[in-house]
Amino acid sequence: MAAEQGAAGAVHAQAFKGEASASGDAGAAAEWMTQRGWTPAAFQREVWQAIAQGHSGLLHASTGSGKTLAVWLGILQVAQPAKAPLSVLWVTPMRALAADTLRALSQPLADLQPTWTLGLRTGDTPSAERARQDRRLPTVLVTTPESLSLLLARSNAPAELGHVTHVVVDEWHELLGNKRGVQVQLALARLRSWQPSLVVWGLSATLGNAPEAAQALCGVGAQPLLVRGHTDKTLLIDTLLPTDPGRYAWAGHLGARMLQPVVDELANSSTTLVFTNTRSQAEIWYQMVLQARPDWAGEIALHHASLDHAVRDWVEQALKAGRLRAVVATSSLDLGVDFLPVERVLQIGSAKGVARLLQRAGRSGHAPGRPSRITLVPTNTLEIIEAAAARQAALAQRVEPRHSPEQPLDVLVQHLVTVALGGGFEPEALWQEVRSTWAYRAMPRESFDWALAFCERGGDSLHAYPDYHRIQPDETGIYRVADNPQGRTVARRHRLGIGTIVSDAAMQVKWLSGGTIGTVEEGFIARLNKGDCFVFAGRLLEFVRVKDLSAYVKKATRQRGTVPTWQGGKMPLSTEMADAVLERLQEAQTALVRGDLAQHAEPELRAAQALLETQATLSKLPLPGRLLVETYTSREGHHLWLYPFAGRTVHTGLASLLAWRLAQARPQTFSLAVNDYGLELLSADLIDAQAIAQGHLLSPQDLLAHVLASLNASELAQRRFREIARIAGLVFTGYPGASKSLRQLQASSALFFEVFRQYDAGNLLLGQAEREVLSQELAVDSLQSTLERLSTYSVDVVSLRQPSPMGLPLMVERLRERLSTEKLADRLARMVAEMEAGLETRPGAG
Repeated sequence: MAAEQGAAGAVHAQAFKGEASASGDAGAAAEWMTQRGWTPAAFQREVWQAIAQGHSGLLHASTGSGKTLAVWLGILQVAQPAKAPLSVLWVTPMRALAADTLRALSQPLADLQPTWTLGLRTGDTPSAERARQDRRLPTVLVTTPESLSLLLARSNAPAELGHVTHVVVDEWHELLGNKRGVQVQLALARLRSWQPSLVVWGLSATLGNAPEAAQALCGVGAQPLLVRGHTDKTLLIDTLLPTDPGRYAWAGHLGARMLQPVVDELANSSTTLVFTNTRSQAEIWYQMVLQARPDWAGEIALHHASLDHAVRDWVEQALKAGRLRAVVATSSLDLGVDFLPVERVLQIGSAKGVARLLQRAGRSGHAPGRPSRITLVPTNTLEIIEAAAARQAALAQRVEPRHSPEQPLDVLVQHLVTVALGGGFEPEALWQEVRSTWAYRAMPRESFDWALAFCERGGDSLHAYPDYHRIQPDETGIYRVADNPQGRTVARRHRLGIGTIVSDAAMQVKWLSGGTIGTVEEGFIARLNKGDCFVFAGRLLEFVRVKDLSAYVKKATRQRGTVPTWQGGKMPLSTEMADAVLERLQEAQTALVRGDLAQHAEPELRAAQALLETQATLSKLPLPGRLLVETYTSREGHHLWLYPFAGRTVHTGLASLLAWRLAQARPQTFSLAVNDYGLELLSADLIDAQAIAQGHLLSPQDLLAHVLASLNASELAQRRFREIARIAGLVFTGYPGASKSLRQLQASSALFFEVFRQYDAGNLLLGQAEREVLSQELAVDSLQSTLERLSTYSVDVVSLRQPSPMGLPLMVERLRERLSTEKLADRLARMVAEMEAGLETRPGAG
């Protein structure tokens, strides 16, 4: 009920249209735009009026429609002479976006508020500029959530930030669904405690639950205004289709074949962004394009988060200036940086979600009135069908919702120390402040008191260690970090560890001759021997040695090398996309029955005709409201395939659950494989497929207990605890230049995990680790809803004479884990040849 009531607090803009403006009209803002030949959009005028009336809210509009000007001009036209150095905070999720925002804000500021100053403060801000800001902050500060928390941790934070009147949170959808968004919620609550009339606006382009997002931004009890920007933005989504994609598909099998079509498109297009879903894939495609067109050296570039900041900045500036033909990038360029020369986007492989597709499409035509065009490049035949589904879902605006994490105690523990450093706090007042945030609206007082005690004396198991006595009440009852050597150590370590971005320890990659290239996860470097070659930053490098937690390399003389992998590479298909794929399969089924699939209006379904016909011939097509179950016996054993279309994460938990439940009836050992469409169970013993049709194996009853029993839940929780321990400040990652290794960090967090389990079983951080495993790694809520949905489905069990086009990709997922690339290619060639021959000999073939 709390969520429903809170989300209902978001009020639509029309409710305020009739109110008188607090500052007359939007003359200054409108005049500034008119002088530049622009006509203010209706939603921009609504935002100007709302800001003039002191309303907070969320502006939800398409990329490139003018959201920044809507909020910024609204703030500038009501601005008064600054009473204190800092009046406006502009929070962005990325450093690159912060620098771009600074440039976008500067011209209107110079024209409308020439006495105001503008500054930037992120992790990339030079020390000299930081020193200048420490003496006097600018009137307007562009920053990130982490740098804002660092400002809140300064002893004079109430004086420096207490007069902030306006806060803008850019790309709110990017922050909302993770702990960085919770960090922002807590920071805004702190600012409101000093300035109750604080006006907060969020900017977002791709959200399926905008009212809830507005409420999460503005806090419990607020009535945020929700403005939806409607523009005549044209969105073009098409697919680069391969010739003869074939009857069978598996992950990446069309990748190399699509290279020449991609190169041809780049040759015939102006500036283009080529998006991939992983950094490894970006490295591979950059190399492939450069090998196909070596004359483009200097005209194409690579951009991802592991490259050195100077490299990324050079690429961004060259892209803005129109000096590059193409940039191969990952999500590092997803967000709202303006690259006006970009007229087209290519998406390699599935975008996996409607929001991501729309976000990336918006990187092209990034100006009012210009069309955005994105071309989908399938890397397997199933992705051709997915491309048609993605277009339909995007044009219908079936965008995924994003929800705030609920009560993450590691973020709260960090925030308590931050506030204790930033002037101190009285527990009752801070409790009310924390409860006013959306993330902690339902948190019981006992949890807050536990977090307070944990910061004060380390809980039941760490009370004997002074390092974990981080805050203490003074004689007036105000909690602070002590002003003594121990307290100064706590303060220094805390400020170095502020933030919620946690990844495996990374090593800098440096030239032996001097200069930094970027960072690679330590686990990858640990597997290299001297002389091994790998591809990174678009170069073939030879590993020389590790020294001082840096990997030193030189230019390789060999022709081939491995590509680093980074954690979090595989994104699951969203529910919205999965539903859209099933709808396209239903259309294909109808066309197959009519016999007119070759004349279908959607070119993607025509291109996938051979695969669709083969699947229908050998088995059946997965359809809405029906669960397809396939069985097959090979030399490997007995195969069972299911196609719930619930995404890779849910299928991981479902495969383990099914294997465990089957083994309860008769002990069996299974090999498991999953992808976004389905899952495979392989056993030496016959698998009872009819038991699935009977329903009890897919029952949601006792789900939580069965999931935990089917997996090594303790190991999963311990791995998740590493992140929690770092955020909560239990594990110190080291001082600059002396960072701890991944092995040291893992050992430290593992020690805390075991100590808490044995001597502090009620430690709430342990409970958080277990909840996060269930909600994030196993998606148990989604698994529950999937099982409830499947319980209403009809079940089609098909016994196969040979693997179907839907089953083959799952076999490949499993084989990929134990075969080299060359051996896998040989094995697949034989399998496909055998399956093609089998089709030819089927009764009625030809």
